[in-house]
Amino acid sequence: MFEKAANKGHADGMFFLGALYTEGLGVARDYTKARELFEKAAEKGNEDAMARLGNLYAEGLGVPQDYTKAREWFEKAAEKGNADAMAHLGNLYTKGLGVTQDSAKAREWYEKAADKGGASATAYLKKLSTREVAGARSRARASARRPLDRN
Repeated sequence: MFEKAANKGHADGMFFLGALYTEGLGVARDYTKARELFEKAAEKGNEDAMARLGNLYAEGLGVPQDYTKAREWFEKAAEKGNADAMAHLGNLYTKGLGVTQDSAKAREWYEKAADKGGASATAYLKKLSTREVAGARSRARASARRPLDRN
């Protein structure tokens, strides 16, 4: 069914068939074939295909791992409102993968994803907040241990 739709040029058919190849459901797992289908669907504006391309590049599945390309695909999908892509961008900024590590940008992307109903983004926000609090405590302890400057 998806193959027929994909062969007729339907973006959703291409996306779903690509997803089957990614997971190896009903077909042999083939990341190269999945990437080709996702690229064709992305060319037709399918935001889910764009996000999946980001995943392939982030994980190095069927392509060399490339966080810069992953970010580019996640950004394209995020521009179209894809909450998963927004959460992935938050992850890239949290970890500094393909971008300069930036907790403020990570929080921005997680909040945008959460606003779109991205369930994982809420969990990531909670983790980020916990890290931020721990970091602030650590800095405060280090500051308290330093001798005062008596100039």
